[in-house]
Amino acid sequence: MFSKILIANRGEIAVRIIRALDELGIASVAVYSELDRDAPHVARAGEAYLIGPAEAAKSYLNAERILEVAGRCGAEAIHPGYGFLAENAAFARACEEAGIVFIGPPASAIDAMGSKTRARELMRDAGVPIVPGTVEAVATLKDAERIAADEIGYPVAVKAAGGGGGKGFRVALEPGELKSAFEGAAREGEKFFSDATVYLERYLPDPRHVEVQVLADGHGTTIHLGERDCSIQRRHQKLIEESPAPEWIVDEALRERIGTIAVEAAKAVDYRGAGTVEGLLDSETKEYYFLEMNTRVQVEHTVTEMTTGIDIVKEGIRVAAGEPLSVGQADVVLRGHAIECRINAEDASTKFAPAPGRIGAYVEPGGPGVRVDSGVRAGSEISPMYDPMVAKLIVWDADREQATARMLRALAEYEIEGLKTLIAFHRALLATEQWARGETCRDLLEDREWLAALAFDKPPAAPPPPADEGEPVEQTYVVEVSGRKFDVRVIGPPGGPGAAAAGNGAQPTPKRPTRAARERSAETASNGHDGDTLASPMQGNVWKVPVQAGQQVVAGEIVTIIEAMKMENEITAHKAGVIAELPISEGDAVRSGDVLAVIRDA
Repeated sequence: MFSKILIANRGEIAVRIIRALDELGIASVAVYSELDRDAPHVARAGEAYLIGPAEAAKSYLNAERILEVAGRCGAEAIHPGYGFLAENAAFARACEEAGIVFIGPPASAIDAMGSKTRARELMRDAGVPIVPGTVEAVATLKDAERIAADEIGYPVAVKAAGGGGGKGFRVALEPGELKSAFEGAAREGEKFFSDATVYLERYLPDPRHVEVQVLADGHGTTIHLGERDCSIQRRHQKLIEESPAPEWIVDEALRERIGTIAVEAAKAVDYRGAGTVEGLLDSETKEYYFLEMNTRVQVEHTVTEMTTGIDIVKEGIRVAAGEPLSVGQADVVLRGHAIECRINAEDASTKFAPAPGRIGAYVEPGGPGVRVDSGVRAGSEISPMYDPMVAKLIVWDADREQATARMLRALAEYEIEGLKTLIAFHRALLATEQWARGETCRDLLEDREWLAALAFDKPPAAPPPPADEGEPVEQTYVVEVSGRKFDVRVIGPPGGPGAAAAGNGAQPTPKRPTRAARERSAETASNGHDGDTLASPMQGNVWKVPVQAGQQVVAGEIVTIIEAMKMENEITAHKAGVIAELPISEGDAVRSGDVLAVIRDA
C-alpha cells in the first residue's frame, strides 16, 4: 500500500479523498491555486502546495507543476478525483513516466473511452447496444445535414467527441437548428476538451439516464454495484441522483442485464479501478443503450456507497496499489434507497444561471441517514473560476418514499447565507407528484413559470455614500509574507492611503464604475431589465457577441454568450427591436446586473 498520495483536485472531492486516506493510514498532500489558499481541503491535508494562480489552466490543469510537486514531496501516487486531469490520458502516461502511480484506469482505457466516437465503435464491436448514430466524427456542417436528413432523422443530438458533463452537447429539433447546434457543440468541445470534432446521435426526447457503477482490479475481477438513476438534469447536467432506480423502472432482471452490459464494456477496454457506464433507458420498451463511460470516480458515487456499503474511493486506491477488490459480485447487495441533491450556486428562477459569491453563515444538516460531502465553510468563496458546486447532500432510508421525506427534512435544515443556491429548487421538485411517480420531470425543468416562482427575494438597496464625500475606492494588492501570497483589499476615499500605495509596485484592481453606472446596474439587477435594457443575469466573462450595434433582433435571438463557472450561458434578446447600445466586447468581465445591450423598438 502507498504511504503518501497527492490529490490533484479541489473542493468536496479533495476532502472526500483525504478522508479515505486518513482511514487507510496514508499521508495526504493537497495542491491549491492562489484563490483556494484558505480552502478546507488545504487545511485538511497533511501537506499543501501552491501550484499557480486562480485560472485552472495555470493551476489544477498544470500537469507539469503537479508532477513537480509530487516528486518534491515524495508522493507515490496521484489521485485525480473527477474533472480537471481525471480523464487525461496524457497525464496518466506522464505519471507513469515519472514513476508515480495514477489512481485510475490505464491510459489506453482513458483513450478508448475518452473519444466518444471510438467508444461507440468499440461497444458496437463488443455487442453492446449503442444509441443509433455515427461512430465516426462528422467533419462539416454539410455532412451533418446530409446524415441527419438521410440516416438519423430529427431530432438529432450533436456531441463533442471528447465531451462530457453536459458540455459539447447540443440538440437540433428540426433542420433549421442544426447549424447552431453543430457550431455550439464544436466550440465547447474545443474550449473544454481541446477537440472540436463532433458526432451525431438520434436524440431520445424523454429517456431515463441510468448508469452502472463498475469496479475492476488487476487480477481479472470486474463487478458492478447496481445502477443509479440520474434523470433529473438541466442542460444535460445532473441535479439529483438516486440509487437504485425506482423499482417500477428497473427490476431485478433489467438490473442484471444492464449490469452485464456495463461489465462487458469495462472488460472490452481492460479497465481497472472505479468507473461508470452511462446509458439511456426507454422506460416503455426497456431498451437500454450505451451512452459513454466515465473513466473516473463519479460525482454521484455517494448514493451507491450508501446502498451497498462499499467505499468506492478506497477500492480504487487499493486497486491502484495492486491489491484485489475486497468484494466479489456475490457480495454486492442493495439495501434501502439513497438520494443525492447537488447544492449548486445557481439561480433556478433565471434558467439556472450561475450565482457565484461568498458564503455567510453556514450550517450543514445532520441526523440519521444524512451525509454531506462539501469543501466549503462560512466565509468560503464560490468563484466563477470553477464549477458552481457548493456541496452534495445525500440521504439514505429504507425505501424511496422515506428517503424523499428525509431529504426534504435535511434540505430544510441546510443554512447557506449570502449565496443563491438550488436548495429551494430541490425542496420544490421533491415535493411534486412527478417526483413521487418517478418521472424525469423535464416538463418542470423547462417550465419558466414554475421556475420563476422560485425567485429569491430582492436584497435591500445599499444606502448611497454621503453627498459631501468622494466615492470610496477599492484597491486589491498581492502581498508576499514569508513566501506565501495574500490578496489584500483596501477600501478608502480617493487619494487616501489605498490610492497612494498603488505606486509602490502593488497591483490595483481596474477602475470602479461611476456612481451613475453602478446605480443603473443595481436597478437593472433588481428588475431583470428596465424595458429596453438587457442585463447580465450572472457574473462571468463575455465569450462571444454574435450581434452588433444597429442590428435588428427578434425576441429570443442570442445577443451574447457568457462563460461562467465552466458553463456557456446564452443570453437572448428579451424583446424585438434594434440594438441601440452594445457596451460589451468579447473577453470582457461582467457582473450580475451589468448592462449587456439596450434594445429599442424599431
